[in-house]
Amino acid sequence: MAVATIRSMPDVTDLPVSVAVGLRIALIIVAGVAAYAALRIAVGVGVRQIMERKAADEEQPEPMSAELERRVKTVASLVLRIAGVVIAIIAGLMALDQFGIDIGPAVAGLGVAGIAVGFGAQTLVRDWLAGIFVIVENQYNQGDVVGIAGVEGVVEAISLRRTTLRDLDGTLHTVPNGQIVVASNMTRLWARVNLDVSVAYDTDIDRATGIIDRIGEELQADPEWGPRMLEAPTVVRVNALADSAVTLKILGQVQAAQQWAVAGELRKRVLAGFAREGIQIPFPHRVIVNSTGPGASTGPAASASDAQEAAAASDE
Repeated sequence: MAVATIRSMPDVTDLPVSVAVGLRIALIIVAGVAAYAALRIAVGVGVRQIMERKAADEEQPEPMSAELERRVKTVASLVLRIAGVVIAIIAGLMALDQFGIDIGPAVAGLGVAGIAVGFGAQTLVRDWLAGIFVIVENQYNQGDVVGIAGVEGVVEAISLRRTTLRDLDGTLHTVPNGQIVVASNMTRLWARVNLDVSVAYDTDIDRATGIIDRIGEELQADPEWGPRMLEAPTVVRVNALADSAVTLKILGQVQAAQQWAVAGELRKRVLAGFAREGIQIPFPHRVIVNSTGPGASTGPAASASDAQEAAAASDE
């Protein structure tokens, strides 16, 4: 009975040519959309598993969760973009075949066009190759703060051809991947607070160091700032003996992308702590020597007003 029913159903070949062609094209479109949807799910799951396995093999620290999400999003979007183009080309060729157009020359033409593009658009090919290495080597992902080709900003988009950055002013920069020689990623896994604080020469360095270290511990114990930090900022050395100040180097480890906020809060607290303890943050002094005019002062204590008065007396 079922066999008789199936045999009695109208065959596509029995339909008018225009209707049959329309149905075949509709089936091609549905198949293409279904293939893209299935690929979208498979890519999302597959890329995540590969990235998680790679992170486990590399024994990445705990902050890898946010980093992993950015990597998965970047790689998955790139793979889907390429796969979408391939599916669209295949579906288009199949649709042309339904109209009786021989797609053999079209396929051969695509090959010739690819060779021509390879020779005539070497810059474009170089950008694509560089983009592949950026993705495969995981140099940076969407959401990272990077410096590339003399530009710094947040990565908003990555493709095989270009990387789009937005800087602090809100300016959007488009950098061809072929121009990227060095990529500096400032938000990979963790970051470091790196500050130089200057004090006057008559300051007790051990006392100033203790104050800064205590401020760093208080900052890490703060419920708002503590979760952003991995290691309390401390003075690691006397970094320089400048003309009018002793420079102390402060280092501390923080979560990725938190170094700027933590450094700003640390500066504010160090400034307030030094004011309470009576420690002076020096400023440049200028000594003007006038050896010809009356009333000239040549000692280190000479001020700008003294020099101005001496110059005025000399003019008189």
